[in-house]
Amino acid sequence: MRGGKVFTVDADFTTASAVAILDDLVVAVGSDEEIEEWIGPETEVVELAGRSVLPGINDSHLHAIAFGLDSPPLSLDLTHPTVTSIADIREAVREAVAAAAPGEWIVGTGWDDGYLAECLAEPGRLPHRDDVDAVSPDNPVFLQDYSRHTSWVNSAALWAAGVDESTPVPDGGYVDASADGRLTGVLREGAQALVQGALPALTAERREQAIRSAVRKLQELGITSITDPALGPGGEALAGGAMGTEGLAVYARLAAAGELGVRVSALLLPTGMSGSAEEFRENLGTELPEQPDPRRFRVLGVKVFADGIPPSGTAWMHEEYVGGGCGSLCVGGATDEQRVETLREMVLAGHEAGHQLGIHVTGDRAIDAVVDAIVAAQQAHPRPDARHYLIHGDFVSAATLARMAEHGIGVNMNPTIKWTIADLEVGVVGAERASYEWPYRLAAESGVHLMSSSDAPVTVPDWRQGLSTMLLREGKASGEVSGPDQRIDLATALRTYTSNPAWQDFAEDWKGTLEAGKVADLVVVGADLETVDPHDLPTVPVDLTVLGGRVVHRRAEPAVV
Repeated sequence: MRGGKVFTVDADFTTASAVAILDDLVVAVGSDEEIEEWIGPETEVVELAGRSVLPGINDSHLHAIAFGLDSPPLSLDLTHPTVTSIADIREAVREAVAAAAPGEWIVGTGWDDGYLAECLAEPGRLPHRDDVDAVSPDNPVFLQDYSRHTSWVNSAALWAAGVDESTPVPDGGYVDASADGRLTGVLREGAQALVQGALPALTAERREQAIRSAVRKLQELGITSITDPALGPGGEALAGGAMGTEGLAVYARLAAAGELGVRVSALLLPTGMSGSAEEFRENLGTELPEQPDPRRFRVLGVKVFADGIPPSGTAWMHEEYVGGGCGSLCVGGATDEQRVETLREMVLAGHEAGHQLGIHVTGDRAIDAVVDAIVAAQQAHPRPDARHYLIHGDFVSAATLARMAEHGIGVNMNPTIKWTIADLEVGVVGAERASYEWPYRLAAESGVHLMSSSDAPVTVPDWRQGLSTMLLREGKASGEVSGPDQRIDLATALRTYTSNPAWQDFAEDWKGTLEAGKVADLVVVGADLETVDPHDLPTVPVDLTVLGGRVVHRRAEPAVV
C-alpha cells in the first residue's frame, strides 16, 4: 500500500506513506520509495491516493453473539429512528404476531424511552404491558431496551414465565409496578432473568449463525479484534442463553476451523446480575474449550457485574438522582454493606485464581468500591501485571483515576453510548454530572490505560462515530456539546481503539500498531483523518479490511489496483 497516510499508532504516533505486508505480517513501514523493494511480480499494490491506513480496529467490549441475534432478521429493530413512538413499536409487534405461529415468542431490541413520543410528551411515562397486550394477547413479547439493562414484556410473557405480583425479585433487580401494585411489564437489571429464563433455548446452530452475521458487519466496519465480555454460566439466562457457556464452544469451533473472521478475546461470566460470591467462586472452575490458536480465540479472564446503569437509576451513586435514590450494587446482599462484601469476595476469588477481571461498573460510588476491592486483592495476593479494568466507568473521579494509574487498573469507556444518551442524562443526573460522564481527558491525562468500545448491541459498533464523539462531545439528539473540557485529540482517540486495547488483550507485542513484525491487521478508510472535519468522520467510507494479511472486506468503490 502506498501513496497515502499510514497511522502506525506507535509510541511516537509516527505517520508514513506506505506499508508492506508479507504473508500475515507487516514487514516494512515508511516512504513509497522505502517499500519499493517489497514489490514483486505477484504483489498486489494498493494505490491509496491520499487515503488513511490504520491498525485494525479493536472493539474491546462487544457482545458479538447478542449483536448478531439482536439484528434483523433475528430480532425486531426497535432503535431510533426506526421507531419513534410506542405506537410504532406496537405496530411492529402486531406485524410480527401476524407472521408468527400461535404462542411463538416475539423478540425485539433497542427501544429508548428518551426517543419515544409518548414518553417525551408525558414526563415519567414508560412503556407498559397494556401497550402491546391488545396486539399480542397470546404471543409472549420480550423487548429489551438499547442498554439491555431494562426489558419490557407483555402479560403473555409474564404468564409464560410464571411471574406475578407475588414473585420474589432477585437481589439488585427491580420490577416496576403501578400505584395499585400491578406489574407494568418493565423489568430492570437482574429481574430481567425472571422472564429471560423462559425464552426458547438457543441452539449451537443459532449461535453460529449469529456470530457469522456479526462478524460480517464487523469486517465491513474495519474491526479486526473484539472482546466478547460475558459468556458462561452467568449468561445462561441472558438474551435467551446467547451469553451462555455454549457460546465459548461455538467460538472455539469456528476458530479451529479457520472460519472465525475476527480475533476474539473472551471473558467468562461466572454469575449474572445479583449473583452470590459462593456461586461466583464455584463457577470459576467452568471447563473451557480448547484454544489451539490464542491469537484468534482465547478466554482471557472473568467478568463481574457490580452495579447497573445511570439511565435506569441502578448505578450506585454518591449523590441522589434527579428523581431521588442513589441506586445500589447489583450483587447479592440485603444491605449496602453486605453487597460491598460480596463484591470484595468475588474480586478476590477471581484475582486469586489468576484471572484478569473486567468489572461492569458505572456509578461513582460503585467505582470507588470496585477499585477498593481490586487494590485490596492485589495487596493480599500480589500479582505482577494483572491488568484488571473497569468496564464503562461512567463517573470515575479524578482522584480514583490517579489511584487506578498507581495500581495498573485500566478503564474501558464508551463514546458511542455517550453520543446516544448525553441529552437524556441531564434529566437523570443533572446537567453537571451529565456533562462529566465518561471523562476522557482526565482519564488520558491520569496515565491509566484507556480503551474505547461500543458495547454492541447497545450501540452500533462504529468506531468512526466514537472518534467523532471523543473529539466533539456532541449529543445525538440535540447536537449540543456535553463536557467540552473532556475532549481529546485524534491521536489519543485512535489509541483507545488500537494500541490500548492490545494492552487489555495482553497482546501489545504482536498487534495494535503498524510496525514491522506485527500481524497485518489493518483498515483503509477513504479520507485523510487528520484533515477531515470531525463532524464528517462517521461517514468516512471503510474501503478495505485486512486480517492477518488476508482481505476480509473490500468496498466496491474505489477499485483496488
